[in-house]
Amino acid sequence: MFEQDYVMRLIKEMVRAILKLLFNIDAESPTVELLENKEERETLEKLLDMVDAGKINEAENSLYDLTSNKDRNRLEAALLFYYYLNEKTDDILEANNFSRDEIKSGIENVTERLGLSSITKTFLSNY
Repeated sequence: MFEQDYVMRLIKEMVRAILKLLFNIDAESPTVELLENKEERETLEKLLDMVDAGKINEAENSLYDLTSNKDRNRLEAALLFYYYLNEKTDDILEANNFSRDEIKSGIENVTERLGLSSITKTFLSNY
């Protein structure tokens, strides 16, 4: 339990810090409304609807497809996706065959594909 709480806080602070560093967004609880691009906002809303419908793995696969072109602007949407997912309870994640470690790994994968892995490594060096 304590370890999961730690991972949840780590993910939350990592996402907030990356949003601040790269996009100059300083929000206590980042949400989809932070996206300025209407198309990206709508896409993220669809992914979050999939999460709410219990299709977390399918939503994450779609997210990977969206970030495959290495567009850094997509990173903002990806971070908001993982922040939203991180807010889900352990019971919801487990019921959908997902875990906090997979959220952490997803953030690592997205930042690595966009050439920003040093940022996540800094946060995760003590984990």
